[in-house]
Amino acid sequence: MKTEIRNDKEQRLLRSFINGDESAIATLIEGYRKKVYNYILMLVKDRQTADDLCQETFIKVIGSLRGGKYAENGKFISWVLRIAHNQVIDFFRGGRRPAHVTSEDAGYDVLNNKELADPTVEDRMIRDQLEEDVRSLIDRLPEEQREVVVLRHYFDLSFKEIAQQTGVSINTALGRMRYALINLRKLVDERRLAFA
Repeated sequence: MKTEIRNDKEQRLLRSFINGDESAIATLIEGYRKKVYNYILMLVKDRQTADDLCQETFIKVIGSLRGGKYAENGKFISWVLRIAHNQVIDFFRGGRRPAHVTSEDAGYDVLNNKELADPTVEDRMIRDQLEEDVRSLIDRLPEEQREVVVLRHYFDLSFKEIAQQTGVSINTALGRMRYALINLRKLVDERRLAFA
């Protein structure tokens, strides 16, 4: 089930939340939680840490929205990913475990929302295995290539946005993607994997 939100609906939800509709944030989080979690997981390679940093990211997102710190000048997901990226950088710089944040701290129960639950155990197992296989291949890429693949295919960022996010030129981002795809093809061939 694809829950990604289109830009016009996203902006309506953001305005609704900013204007006091607390339920609007649930839809936004539902639409992007998995992508943000996967992005963080690719960087920290630990599920518990990724879970904690994902929760902290959305706590910061909610706080920033409430504080009027979001400007509608681009994709919401790009802004959220910058916050997530900064959380990861802070985590590695400080050598710390993420703080445990409660639902009361957040003002919203980010992780224990019935709407965010997986449909069935079987669906989850199949999806998790496929994600693990793909993640395993992507993890074997050099860091710069891995980052471009994650931002492009998991977050649908344009190469211009990827270049801005990573601090390189568009041509460099394109080159990294090209080499990443070549390397992924080699890895798939070496392991004789088949992805339907």
